[in-house]
Amino acid sequence: MTVRIHQPAKNAMQSGRATTRRWLVEFEPAAPRQVEPLMGWTSSADTRQQLRLWFETKEEAIAYCEREGLMYQVEEARPRSVRPKAYADNFAAGRPFPWTH
Repeated sequence: MTVRIHQPAKNAMQSGRATTRRWLVEFEPAAPRQVEPLMGWTSSADTRQQLRLWFETKEEAIAYCEREGLMYQVEEARPRSVRPKAYADNFAAGRPFPWTH
């Protein structure tokens, strides 16, 4: 059973980054999903892909996987590139396109 250790990305609907600090262990699907013929729902017999384990540090997540005998793959997060902006830049004279109504 292979697991993936990563830090999830920020939710696009919210401005906070609270859930991006912790590390998440997710199990890879062992069996493909199947379409149930009567209702058309997708289902799987693999219940481990519903399990999500949260850890404060990457080392704790790796120690858990090694203790349980799980093969793991660590995905490092890409560094954020934040461009500083100011509200006054919207009305600057040197804008590529002048601000108008």
